[in-house]
Amino acid sequence: MLIMKEGKYSFVWVLLGFIISGVSIYLLARNITGIEKIILSVGILGPLASVLIYGVLSATPIPTDPLTVLNGALFGPVIGTLVSWMGNNLATVLEYYLGMGIHKLTDFEKVRAKLPLGIGKLPVDSVGFLFFGRLVPQVGGKIVSLMGGIYKVPFKKYMWTAMLSNLLGSILLALGGWSLLKTF
Repeated sequence: MLIMKEGKYSFVWVLLGFIISGVSIYLLARNITGIEKIILSVGILGPLASVLIYGVLSATPIPTDPLTVLNGALFGPVIGTLVSWMGNNLATVLEYYLGMGIHKLTDFEKVRAKLPLGIGKLPVDSVGFLFFGRLVPQVGGKIVSLMGGIYKVPFKKYMWTAMLSNLLGSILLALGGWSLLKTF
């Protein structure tokens, strides 16, 4: 067992995180139709169930874009957008705080200067990075959220840019899901 400074069992926590993420990915990938059935089976609580699924997915590397498309197909473009936007905002907050935990766990200020390819010098606290980085399909939101927490971006600035870009992404993907349903 590796013990880091201040008596933290960081290796154990990181290993546990990878195991939980791996199991989550496996279970969700095998049961994607089950997620749709769960959302539909709870009736009026379906939107709440969907929002909570976003929260669960925030702790895994699984992207939420397919769930946003599914929400558009299940609830229509307006409700699907609102549900997805709330869910993505919940995931955004959880991922930010996960990033802050990583910052503390790794003593990031010392590690930052040693990062390869100039990653330590990225303008993570710039509005452009916070907004447009999220628009990278599948991975952008998670990466920007984690980096926001790791780099200690001020929370108000982080949240307004996240909420705005989450709204844009939710509109586009939920409308796409609804359009696919109407087409097929």
